[in-house]
Amino acid sequence: MTKNVFLALALGVLLGQPLPAQELSPSPSPTATPDRSVRISFVPPPLEGKISLGIYDQTGRLVRVLHQEAEFDEFTIGADALTTKWDGKDDDEHDLPAGKYSARGFLVASMKIGSETVDGTSPGVSSVHVKLVANPLENNERPTIDISAGFDDDEAYLQTIDGLPLVTIAKREDATSVWLTAARDPKSVIIFLSNGTNTRQVEVSGLSKMMAFDCGRFELK
Repeated sequence: MTKNVFLALALGVLLGQPLPAQELSPSPSPTATPDRSVRISFVPPPLEGKISLGIYDQTGRLVRVLHQEAEFDEFTIGADALTTKWDGKDDDEHDLPAGKYSARGFLVASMKIGSETVDGTSPGVSSVHVKLVANPLENNERPTIDISAGFDDDEAYLQTIDGLPLVTIAKREDATSVWLTAARDPKSVIIFLSNGTNTRQVEVSGLSKMMAFDCGRFELK
């Protein structure tokens, strides 16, 4: 604000007189960023646990991990549904093109995670089949999904075959690769974390304690 304009404002207030029009030069308002957010609502399956929710494009490819192992209070709780919002971006914060998308996820109950051991051997497979608990709200039979192992900068976790994290298993530490294999118990798997020299392993039990749910399709403008 210039000195003249400041004095004019002060005098106008003191004298109760309108300011000369030429002294007021409104600055241009910034261009508003269009709101592309999409509201997503769903009825959670009747199971105690945490929610992982992903956004998928028309080809079925996971484009955004919207919620990972989220508590119920991380959503807006309505009378008959949980609600969240998606800003139209992918996991790298890039705007995705307009079009049809869908959201689906899993409610995962607490699993038993064993203590870590060190093993020089490292057998494993890329994924295992897991039969989930049927979701009575969707009137479906017990679906079977493929589970694999993944990791980020900090932790290793079980995930769907398309990359939606479901449950954290262990700290990644110096691991450079992670995989799994089926255990003797059909509801258990063994996770391997290797740094190239040593291999840590952790057994996870109770894999079937999950329910899938579908939020339907929607359009991103």
